Amino acid sequence: MHAYTQTDEHGLEVPDASEASDAPDSRRGEIEDHLVELAVEVFAMFADATRLRIVLALRDGELPVARIAETVGKSPSAVSQHLAKLRMARMVSTRQDGTRVFYRLTDEHVRELVTDAIYQAEHVAEGLPRLHHHEADDGSGASR
Repeated sequence: MHAYTQTDEHGLEVPDASEASDAPDSRRGEIEDHLVELAVEVFAMFADATRLRIVLALRDGELPVARIAETVGKSPSAVSQHLAKLRMARMVSTRQDGTRVFYRLTDEHVRELVTDAIYQAEHVAEGLPRLHHHEADDGSGASR
């Protein structure tokens, strides 16, 4: 069994880093396997176009469910179901103001991941090199 004595920025328990540095190769592999599985869960959240659109809608700040639904072109009940999944995955959080509930992204990582995925899709659609990144585009063709 693993000793989960630390939590990451999302509150998820992670193996103690000091154990990882002193761990044999097999232990490091187990830790890496754990992180790979968590990454798969993150990507699975974005395997749905509506959830991806919700995250895009929340890039600039918090919004109530009705506004998110209007932005993504889905019913408020459908959006609420997707928001519940994103909330369980700790990708969005809420703030209540009276009877209204506002949703926001939990951190910059979610925003950056989706933004990079959209840039990658644009580049694939345009036939640009897959490693090309918008910030590194100085006209020299270099990628980061």
